[in-house]
Amino acid sequence: MTKKYFGTDGIRGRVGVYPITPDFMLKLGWAAGMAFRSKGACRILVGKDTRISGYMFESALEAGLSAAGADVMLLGPMPTPAIAYLTRTFHAEAGIVISASHNPHDDNGIKFFSGDGTKLPDDVELMIEELLDAPMTVVESDKLGKVSRINDAPGRYIEFCKSSVPSSTNFSDLKIVIDCAHGATYKVAPSVFKELGAQVTVLSAQPNGLNINHDCGSTHMGQLQAAVLAEGADLGIAFDGDGDRVLMVDHTGAIVDGDELLFIIARDLQERGKLQGGVVGTLMSNLGLELALDDLGIPFVRANVGDRYVIAGLQERDWQVGGENSGHIVCFQHTTTGDAIIAALQVLLALRRRGDSLAQARQALRKCPQVLVNVRFGGGVDPVEHPAVKEACVRVTEAMKGRGRVLLRKSGTEPLVRVMVEGDDENMVRGYADELAKLVSEVCA
Repeated sequence: MTKKYFGTDGIRGRVGVYPITPDFMLKLGWAAGMAFRSKGACRILVGKDTRISGYMFESALEAGLSAAGADVMLLGPMPTPAIAYLTRTFHAEAGIVISASHNPHDDNGIKFFSGDGTKLPDDVELMIEELLDAPMTVVESDKLGKVSRINDAPGRYIEFCKSSVPSSTNFSDLKIVIDCAHGATYKVAPSVFKELGAQVTVLSAQPNGLNINHDCGSTHMGQLQAAVLAEGADLGIAFDGDGDRVLMVDHTGAIVDGDELLFIIARDLQERGKLQGGVVGTLMSNLGLELALDDLGIPFVRANVGDRYVIAGLQERDWQVGGENSGHIVCFQHTTTGDAIIAALQVLLALRRRGDSLAQARQALRKCPQVLVNVRFGGGVDPVEHPAVKEACVRVTEAMKGRGRVLLRKSGTEPLVRVMVEGDDENMVRGYADELAKLVSEVCA
């Protein structure tokens, strides 16, 4: 069955535009409560990022869940991976995250975690969608769900993050800058790194509900680059609004993306004899990552774009490490989903073990020039399936004669077509990317 509301990463859109409205969230809370309550007593955790609409949607979800007879435990602003972790540790039936991740404040959305701290299986999402189309009922008053707040949630998650590194870890000789994107990591991330001894300068940790991801965090790296140079820091760490993406900046101010961080983590695991299987990337992973891992004899496979597909690829093969160049990095040896703080700590440990700077560690991966152009489109024509676009993609691929690749895909979270061309000649790659993007734009007009 085709899903009506759930995309690749939950339900997401513009605040006030259906389905990102209070009435829908009330019904969604009720539908989720009914779905999870079908197996008996039900307890559901609810967390959020820092955008202003989170208060409104938290209240609506809470009312719907209670009406269905589900007990609710509120976490307040917490990173998405923290909700996954706490859902497991509290033995809850599900966790709900109110967040639009790296999007601006006027977007919002809902993500679900199962009781195991993993993405919901398709059959559960379909059950929730079916209930959304059913009449809303209310359980008897003595069966209504109770609501409580977990006040020590940040402390629990901070200790969990610290437990992912050896107890002897001391980063006292490390000077770092952290950009929290005015988002969900603003409390916990500085504490984790400070408690492990690092000298920490903190940026963008004053959320006001409207400034999440605004000219900061992993989608806007300029502020962090400037701060690393001004502070003479060893490196910088950038999180996105909900704390499941991480990018870094080395001491020269150069951006280190998810492909490079993934390589550093995988190489360290292999050198310690702890790499289980290989690495799962995505269709957007740079060809250089595949080649660098191949040089080390590490298997590499590509999944569709989206962390749920990376996770599915890892589970299918019983591997542990995967991720995207955007900074979603999954370390199954420590947690069940992409976790920016956990991934950053694994990178720092890898650097420490080798005695490398971040700038040195990234040198073993030589990235191929890759140009990505986003083209906005409305409804109607599917530009990716348009005959003229498909023909042009075949022509460009053949023209590169095995020295590059083309990928067109629609975003799962925004009305965009992403045109990506990759190869060994940057001018050639850019020319082809612009040509294809222009054609897509014309088709969408």
